Amino acid sequence: MARAADGFTDLRQVEAGVLNVGYVDAGPPDGDAVILLHGWPYDIHSFADVVPLLTAAGQRVVVPYLRGFGTTRFLSDDTMRNGEPAAMGLDLIALMDALKIDTAKLAGFDWGARTADVVAALWPERCRGLVSVSGYLIDGQKSGTVPLPPKAEFAWWYQYYFATERGRKGYDKNRRDFAKLIWHTASPKWTFDDATFDRSAAAFDNPDHVDIVIHNYRWRLALADGEPQYEEIEERLAAKPKITVPSISMEGDANGAPHLEPTVYGKQFAGPYEHRTIGGGVGHNLPQEAPQAFADAVLEV
Repeated sequence: MARAADGFTDLRQVEAGVLNVGYVDAGPPDGDAVILLHGWPYDIHSFADVVPLLTAAGQRVVVPYLRGFGTTRFLSDDTMRNGEPAAMGLDLIALMDALKIDTAKLAGFDWGARTADVVAALWPERCRGLVSVSGYLIDGQKSGTVPLPPKAEFAWWYQYYFATERGRKGYDKNRRDFAKLIWHTASPKWTFDDATFDRSAAAFDNPDHVDIVIHNYRWRLALADGEPQYEEIEERLAAKPKITVPSISMEGDANGAPHLEPTVYGKQFAGPYEHRTIGGGVGHNLPQEAPQAFADAVLEV
């Protein structure tokens, strides 16, 4: 494994479900498994400084590219480029099966936290513990049709932009500029250099990236359908199932992305649970901005 500043050099591929997944597999093969899940518009390098902290503690750490990112590819051209939560949750189960991981700690932020929450809620037997930045992120399409207060709607401006064909074309044309804008607004006190951004931005060159991103946000607003095979799972998720596995939710004190307060979602964690707010100007990309705090939570959950 390369130094964190150089990124990950030992990238592997495995067929899992409908995908050929690109992933990092670090640490002792017989160590307790931890799976780290990135968000949008980020990539596996959000965990570049977290991984060595966990492997030093004897953990086996798997960090996959989500569908539509990096070297992850669909096995068939005919598969719908679907960004709905149920599909991503089953991607994770398929990856665990492919790697013969029966149970793992799951930890992530943004889309990654949502995916980890889905698996922890519906397949708790596969999850030994959960670390979720911004807490409980499970929801259904129906709630996406409910108007929010103006300030909250303003924070979701890009969701409405993506609802238009102009938004799709604009994002496709300006992927890197768009991502950099989100990085700055979601983490207003995080000072990152061009090399750090460029290392992650390469993941957005994936041929399915735009389709996945656009579908994800249109699905949330009930402007795009999912796939029939996921309907039963989405119905279960829309009922907001409790998470019973040991869990730690986290939030940076300077998160500029839309997020709820832990007092709102804390009741959704029915097992051992605590919330940690990380100070010092930490924004939305908490693992990359506060890797020690994130790694500590993973080890302690």
